[in-house]
Amino acid sequence: QVVFALNQTLLQQESLRAGSLQIPYTTEDLIKHYNCGDLSSIIFNHDASQVPNFINATLPAHERITAQEIDSYFRQELIYKRNERMGRRVKDLLEEYPDKSFFFAFGAGHFMGNNTVIDVLRREGYEVEHTPAGQAI
Repeated sequence: QVVFALNQTLLQQESLRAGSLQIPYTTEDLIKHYNCGDLSSIIFNHDASQVPNFINATLPAHERITAQEIDSYFRQELIYKRNERMGRRVKDLLEEYPDKSFFFAFGAGHFMGNNTVIDVLRREGYEVEHTPAGQAI
């Protein structure tokens, strides 16, 4: 699986350099949507934006299964479990110090796709509010 993932990553990078593969959004797009609080944007609505995409129709059937297994592993380990850990840390701090005020800042990846840090906290009963860039806290 590691060799397959490395080969697929190299093929994607070669396609990007050759211009035969385009990323559907720019870094500027990510920044603009994040700053505007548009976390439901199509850009932020995909878990796959955080992990390499190995699944494509041109792969033989046995390689597609490998790609799906790797995709599932990355999604679980790099996204869902990470956000669960971050959400639990926030919750633990809030409960341990109920008389203190906190400000938590996370990278955009913690707000993308499903099972975000916000989702974890809301499931725990917390109200989470976005503060747009430039707005006083």
